[in-house]
Amino acid sequence: MKLGRLNHVGVATPSIEESIRYYRDVMGATSFHKPFDLEAQGVKVCFVDTPGENDTHGTQIELIEPLGPDSPIAKFLENNPSGGQHHLCYEVEDIEEARSWFEGMGKRILGPTRIGAHGTPIFFLHPKDMMGQLTEIMETPKGDSHWSN
Repeated sequence: MKLGRLNHVGVATPSIEESIRYYRDVMGATSFHKPFDLEAQGVKVCFVDTPGENDTHGTQIELIEPLGPDSPIAKFLENNPSGGQHHLCYEVEDIEEARSWFEGMGKRILGPTRIGAHGTPIFFLHPKDMMGQLTEIMETPKGDSHWSN
């Protein structure tokens, strides 16, 4: 298995609207995608683009707001009321190969492989097995779907 690029940093937030203001007014971000509900995961999502170099895309910021009290993000926000870094997401060429790779090393995978916010297959790895970081692995989007949301 070969690790791909850092696709995004997931940031839990109690309010996507407030977070957009922060990234615009404090951090100088200028490119925001339209927020959308990802009901299967119980969250509202909004991507913030960062610039890349030499006509490449930068790593995105994925703002994640709970859709309700049963959302996995709601528990995170109970412990971190202001929000904060939730996970790191890395791309891989083949999601099944990556899943087998991590399983073969005894890494705990949290739930089944499912479709993520970019419309590609994803899975999460337990933070205790990943240097304390919740880690998302996603199959590299094909074409320009990386920026379609």
